[in-house]
Amino acid sequence: MIKSTVDPDCTGQFSALFLDYIHQKPEIFPFYNQFPKIENFKKLIEGKKFKDAHRKVLVETLSNQYQGLKDNEIATQQIQSLADSNTFTVTTGHQLNLFTGPLYFIYKIVSTVNLADRLKKAYPDKHFVPVYWMATEDHDFDEISYFKLDGKKYQWKTDQAGAVGDFELDESFKSYFKEVSGFVPDFFKEAYHNSGKLSEAVRKYVHHLFGEKGLLIVDANEAALKRIFIPVVQEDLFQHIPKVLADSQTKKLEDLGYKSQIFPREINLFYMEKGIRERIEKSGDVFKVLNTEISFTEKEMMELISAHPERFSPNVVLRPLYQEMVLPNLAYLGGPAEVVYWLQMKGIFDHFEVPFPALMPRNFAVVLDQAIDRKIEKLGLSDELLFQSVKEWKKDFISKNASMDIKLIKEKEALGLIFEKSGKTAEDLEKSLGSAFEAGKVRALKILDQLGQKVKKAEERKWDIQIKQREAIFQYMNPGGSPQERVENFMRFYLQDHNFVAQIQEIFDPFDYSYMILRLGHG
Repeated sequence: MIKSTVDPDCTGQFSALFLDYIHQKPEIFPFYNQFPKIENFKKLIEGKKFKDAHRKVLVETLSNQYQGLKDNEIATQQIQSLADSNTFTVTTGHQLNLFTGPLYFIYKIVSTVNLADRLKKAYPDKHFVPVYWMATEDHDFDEISYFKLDGKKYQWKTDQAGAVGDFELDESFKSYFKEVSGFVPDFFKEAYHNSGKLSEAVRKYVHHLFGEKGLLIVDANEAALKRIFIPVVQEDLFQHIPKVLADSQTKKLEDLGYKSQIFPREINLFYMEKGIRERIEKSGDVFKVLNTEISFTEKEMMELISAHPERFSPNVVLRPLYQEMVLPNLAYLGGPAEVVYWLQMKGIFDHFEVPFPALMPRNFAVVLDQAIDRKIEKLGLSDELLFQSVKEWKKDFISKNASMDIKLIKEKEALGLIFEKSGKTAEDLEKSLGSAFEAGKVRALKILDQLGQKVKKAEERKWDIQIKQREAIFQYMNPGGSPQERVENFMRFYLQDHNFVAQIQEIFDPFDYSYMILRLGHG
């Protein structure tokens, strides 16, 4: 596998705010703490004051979560290291995708593991633990209910509701698993067959892939961790402070011409219990749980927060803050949309006096196999041209390689001169003839335009093989019209070479925010 890179700007896949962030545009400085450069982590380390009591809760929680997991010696050491004030985390988060979902799930974790390794080398007196934050509380099952491989969609259908981490791997899942059991690797089979619910299975297969690299997997749906979050829950429910702060930050970004990624609500919490994760809204003096008969008075709500903090689940506005309150975290690694919405959050962090982490774009990549790379070589495409639309490429290619000018520019000029010259002569005989010749010129030029289109189509037929090759390249890189890393499952490459993850881990650089092109079968 060999790597080349292009500037993310040329790919057309990123928002203006994201690009301005990675290019460190001065107007963006007020919206984050430290830009993610290796030397800036010194300030992040110095600024991360994490209570020993919170470390104790974290260690106890993770120790319980890892009980019974096979081959967890490294994980146990990593968990115990979190009790030390010189240990910090770097974190990525993602939904509980079936069989890892799209490629970028793997890219996120590899980027995070590599960051921890780089920080250990740069700051040898500190210890850094890579963390995968499982989105066990998410309830959007439709987004994670399938994976795609070689153009086919494999989807699990179930009537279960609520937080997806609690979904049981019931008969509907076993029936679904039969559809994929013939080709999925054995570690997936072991993870799903020996787990009772989805979060347990995801922990097992992620641990299999990255446990030896020191990755810890955190399920934050725990009462002990939520208790640390109680002050935020109270201010959100009763004073709506987070909305005010996020709206203020959002307006400043909008005033600079950027679009919002998320939209805060007065209450940014869900009520959660088995089978339920629904928004909380206040109506008069009563707090109502939408789409249920559940409601609370203010007094009842105060009592519930104290007795059962685990029943309050943060939405996208508060989840980043919750993460940073329960982890000694220095950096969050995410995709372009995540980086952008975190920029709307800094005011909330400042209010609650929680250090804002470095926002690090995960590594971005497209993987090219040898067959598609040969097509690229035949067409002589540069790395940048790989991201050009087929329509634009075809226009340029036909124009450059056509045996005649498909626009018939010289012919149009010559024809125009004939009509203009003849028109002037005829106008001397009778003035109205000048207009007649001008109208004839317009009709004749239209005929040439039509002939030009026929010439263009003939040229396209002549170059049909090359055009089909270009279309195949685009479809390979953008299956269904979306970038490969957001569609294809990593098994597309892992089933051919079990060293695929190890190879990209060797190549990925967490501090390189370029877009990578990875060519298989080299080296």
